[in-house]
Amino acid sequence: MALGSAVLSASPFVRAEAARKKRKVVVVTFGGGARDQETFAPEGQENIPHMLNELAPQSSFFTHVTNDGILGHYVATASLTTGVYETLNNFAAVAPEHPTVFEYFRKDLRRPSSDAWVVAPSNGFNRIGESGVRGFGPGLGARVILPKRLLGIATPGGTADYDHLLHDNYETPLYTPALAGGEVELRQLEEILKLSVGDFASHARTLSSPDELSLYIARRLMREESPSLLWITMHDIDVAHSGAYSLYIEGIRRTDRLCAELWKAIQAEPEYAGNTTMFVLPDFGRDSDMDAGGNGFQHHRTGDAASRTTWMMVLGAGVKQGVIYNDPIQSVDLVPSIGGMMGFSPSQSQGKLIRELV
Repeated sequence: MALGSAVLSASPFVRAEAARKKRKVVVVTFGGGARDQETFAPEGQENIPHMLNELAPQSSFFTHVTNDGILGHYVATASLTTGVYETLNNFAAVAPEHPTVFEYFRKDLRRPSSDAWVVAPSNGFNRIGESGVRGFGPGLGARVILPKRLLGIATPGGTADYDHLLHDNYETPLYTPALAGGEVELRQLEEILKLSVGDFASHARTLSSPDELSLYIARRLMREESPSLLWITMHDIDVAHSGAYSLYIEGIRRTDRLCAELWKAIQAEPEYAGNTTMFVLPDFGRDSDMDAGGNGFQHHRTGDAASRTTWMMVLGAGVKQGVIYNDPIQSVDLVPSIGGMMGFSPSQSQGKLIRELV
């Protein structure tokens, strides 16, 4: 029996299953829409020194990721989380219309609610964590934390010190969805994140952007909850809607830095180091300067190649390093690929498994 046990434990299949159970996945949407020409195209590489020089050499890099869905930030993020091109109203407080990656993960693998979290950039994302699909939906999704919402509750009335962190939406500034109550959020802050309201507000005062606030919250989640599936949506780049190219570039450079900081944080956390795969991808691009129907970098309305074609970087556990793949893939292929890595089946997803990752 001892010999059989030793042989069994040495089996590559057993080791692979054990590794899969320990596997953690962190998804970062390089959110707000970023064009190739300001990122990985030769003329844009000066804007992403950390990703280009630190992360890319460690990654499998996909040069041609297409988003064939609606190019709005909430609906595009919903599509990324479900593996289906969602058709919901981008400015409506509604749940995704198909099961999310979080629901598949928790249902198939019987994981608790503490094992799947979303850090979202605006109040409009408060329902991104779960659908209303029968057999999935309420009680099976991710827990969603809204750093701006938390800060707004922690600093009632607000002050000029926080105005730059509380801007909720760049695309439609008048869109401010109402959320009921604040008690649950404050309890999350103090009980789950082990962070007092005063300390949170004090630290926020030292930050320069909402995405820095999101990263701060994500790092607290990693330390206190160690979720196996963590989704972080960046949003600073969307300041491009203001029409200031310099602010757009500043957002890209900041997001580049924050992605590198997050990867370093992953390596520093014992629960994550060595067994985490991180995905980084824009939700979509932005309009071409050459398309008369658009406004160039400012918006993402035309559906041209510049607004639909982006990239994806995958690094960490189980991923080949320094490999570039040029074959086209779809953004909805993300969910099936995470499922293949973690051992769950996204049955209603319309995407395809990215074989190079599994």
